[in-house]
Amino acid sequence: MVSRDTRTGSVLEQMVIPALNQGGYAHQTQVNIGRRPGGRRHIIDVIAERNEVKILISLKWQQISGTAEQKVPFEVICLSHALQQGAYNKAYLVLGGAGWSLRDYYTSGGLDDYLKIHPDLKIVKLEDFIALANQGKL
Repeated sequence: MVSRDTRTGSVLEQMVIPALNQGGYAHQTQVNIGRRPGGRRHIIDVIAERNEVKILISLKWQQISGTAEQKVPFEVICLSHALQQGAYNKAYLVLGGAGWSLRDYYTSGGLDDYLKIHPDLKIVKLEDFIALANQGKL
């Protein structure tokens, strides 16, 4: 059996952090923000902050076809739940890598008919997120 490369998350973080720095955001990585629906702890990849606006950033990388795609709806539920608690102002679910078959579906609002998504949660492609972060427009 071929083992999966589980280090892609840290590589994705290393791509996002310079863009946050360029945009003037303070940041923390791998932060426990409480509990997910169902009770398990919720570790967020990055929290960015600027001008007292706190932003949750969840990073999903799909290099080859696999299970990250199936995890997106639950991550949307978890991020919406975290925003409802009131400690954070915005959230981004960032989808990177070339292995997605549903990335366009997710980033164009495909889940809207099926999930109650918090209005301050955006699902975006990695390159779009980098552009927003670089410009300080999160």
